[in-house]
Amino acid sequence: MVSHYCKPLIEISLFAYTDVCSKTGTLKQIHCSQSLPGTPLSLKSFPIQLPTSMDGKYKEIAEELFTRSLTESDMRTAPYEFPEESPIEQLEERRQRLERQISQDVRLEPEILLRAKQDFMKIDSATDLQYYKDQIDATAEEYPEEQENDMVQEFQRVRISGEEKCGVPFTDLLDAAKCVVKSLFVREKYMALSLQSFCKTTKTFLEQLGDGQCQANLHDETLEAPISPDTSFHSPFAEEHPYENCDPNIMPENVGFGCRMIDGVTHVYSKTNIMDKSTELDLPCPDLQEFTADMNVLMALIINGPVKSFCYRRLQYLCSKFQMHVLLNEMKELVAQKKVPHRDFYNIRKVDTHIHASSCMNQKHLLRFIKRSMKKNPDEIIRTENGKGQTLKDVFESMNLTAYDLSVDTLDVHADRNTFHRFDKFNAKYNPIGESILREIFIKTDNCIEGKYFGHIIKEVMEDLEESKYQNAELRLSIYGRSRDEWDRLAKWAVKHKVYSNNVVGFDSVDDESKPENHIFKSDSPLPVNWTEDDNPPYAYYLYYMYANMTVLNHLRKKRGFNTFVLRPHCGEAGPIHHLISGFMLSQNISHGLLLRKAPVLQYLYYLDQIGIAMSPLSNNSLFLSYHRNPLPEYLSRGLMVSLSTDDPLQFHFTKEPLMEEYSIAAQVWKLSSCDMCELARNSVLMSGFSHEVKGYWLGPHYQKESIEGNDIRRTNVPDIRVGYRHETLCEELNLITQALITAEQLENNSINMTPVSESR
Repeated sequence: MVSHYCKPLIEISLFAYTDVCSKTGTLKQIHCSQSLPGTPLSLKSFPIQLPTSMDGKYKEIAEELFTRSLTESDMRTAPYEFPEESPIEQLEERRQRLERQISQDVRLEPEILLRAKQDFMKIDSATDLQYYKDQIDATAEEYPEEQENDMVQEFQRVRISGEEKCGVPFTDLLDAAKCVVKSLFVREKYMALSLQSFCKTTKTFLEQLGDGQCQANLHDETLEAPISPDTSFHSPFAEEHPYENCDPNIMPENVGFGCRMIDGVTHVYSKTNIMDKSTELDLPCPDLQEFTADMNVLMALIINGPVKSFCYRRLQYLCSKFQMHVLLNEMKELVAQKKVPHRDFYNIRKVDTHIHASSCMNQKHLLRFIKRSMKKNPDEIIRTENGKGQTLKDVFESMNLTAYDLSVDTLDVHADRNTFHRFDKFNAKYNPIGESILREIFIKTDNCIEGKYFGHIIKEVMEDLEESKYQNAELRLSIYGRSRDEWDRLAKWAVKHKVYSNNVVGFDSVDDESKPENHIFKSDSPLPVNWTEDDNPPYAYYLYYMYANMTVLNHLRKKRGFNTFVLRPHCGEAGPIHHLISGFMLSQNISHGLLLRKAPVLQYLYYLDQIGIAMSPLSNNSLFLSYHRNPLPEYLSRGLMVSLSTDDPLQFHFTKEPLMEEYSIAAQVWKLSSCDMCELARNSVLMSGFSHEVKGYWLGPHYQKESIEGNDIRRTNVPDIRVGYRHETLCEELNLITQALITAEQLENNSINMTPVSESR
């Protein structure tokens, strides 16, 4: 069934947003206390005051940067360097050392390995095979706490000691820490408002500041039911199709709500009489002035010289620290993987976190499907031309083609060197044989045959995923906003052709980001209903109104006990840097994120908040950035939450397993280790939209816990050494910036207490 391995998102075209907005929920604006001009309203609600040298100048700096971005295609910053590769002699020596260590472990621990295999399906492991050692060690019963501490200390660590250990004076560290923490509070506020997730580790450190309460606590998070450690490894998907035997009596009742659009955001009323304001539901919604003020803050931060230098140095430190970790612990990581029975890279769960449904098949698959359709249904009427029906045979005869004439080269759907920095030519590749008619017939949901062929070919792709078992996909279906019944037609297509998923998980926004933007999004920008300019609104404009309406919809759905949505847009593939600021503030995950390599401050913020980034190196290689310049290996070494995705297999891949193509090419070009690839696969599951229960089956029942407690190597094949290193490094970075603020506050309090009181005469 399709739902086993596919979870769709809805992608929103950037050309007609007003119609999309009309299908969401309601709002209630947040009113904050007034502040000085140029100071964001949201900062007044922060649990700690963070004055910086830029206070009062945010608006001017942001407008200057916006103006500059209109004339410059990108920003220039210090280049990044790739680490040097290991010589062949070192690789050979490392291989021999690994073999010696494995042979020694096998010789010394035969009982442990046998016990591990016997208990494999019964017991959850905590840290590789160390768990089984503790079971047979008599001292484990006498000193369980000491044994647990020993497990934590099982790999080599690099520690930096001494004063000013970050390499900059304390005053520079303090100023940078204030800016970074202020940015984290901004994101945390918008994630809480829209009921999206916020990094637990980051939230814990932010709670140490101020009164210990993060704004993420303003909205109760959905409590996930615990999963039993003895749960089967296979997901309990229902065998019955959800569209069959539907009983209308068990469906949610019609509550009779009414809605209308006000200033680009939907308001929901408890009655169909939307003119009665007393019936409006109290649903939270962001405030436009507050959003633009917050955005000005972040715009100013990314071009602040000292902050850029600090973040760049921290990123370089993280990269170097990872290289040192690999030198010290790579052998232990490989040994830990080899000791796990049954599990390897091929049979761990992987999710394609960014793939478009209209191009989810490869070119050979599409060719075979077209030929098969021409042979089986040549006389089926598939479109109407001038009031007259046309069959599939008539369409191909009008193009002077037969099934025998068709080939992969004839289809011409694959990207080539001519599509580099030519998004218009890339979009044309969606038309087989260069004919938009064939695209309408075979890969559209809304046509004369109600998307019959498209539904069939998607199910064939899903059958291939079911056969592979360990590969999964999150397909994106397109909504263009050209008519208000577009959602209804999409739903009818899914029901009629039995193309379904257990639930839709989020929204995306898709278009060419490299198009110039001639408008700066400000609080006085025209509202959607008043937009009359020939050019499209800017990226931040679209993203804000999508976020605002999704926030209203999420709160309405939560009231009714439904699942909530997340925002996962295309962001940072091309265009100006400030696209990534909008994504940082409003999105749970993003796709691409290439421009983070040019913005050290934003890259550091994305790391601290562990924002998911679905990267597609093969897609980028054909459109915007050659493969060897792709920043994915740097992002991975620094600890950003990155995963591999395919984007458009029809244009960029050759086999029926495009996700495996991405992994294999990345492993060969960047020399990724087995641990690196398994870490990428684990990241893809964590940042995906699959349910809590499914993730529990794939990653282990405790996957939501932090550090090694949330890792089960028997299911992820990621050693606890790697997971522990990532968590400890993130905690050290967060501790560095939060302790700087705490120390500064303590010094300030001490100086106040030590000030002598003058005696009165």
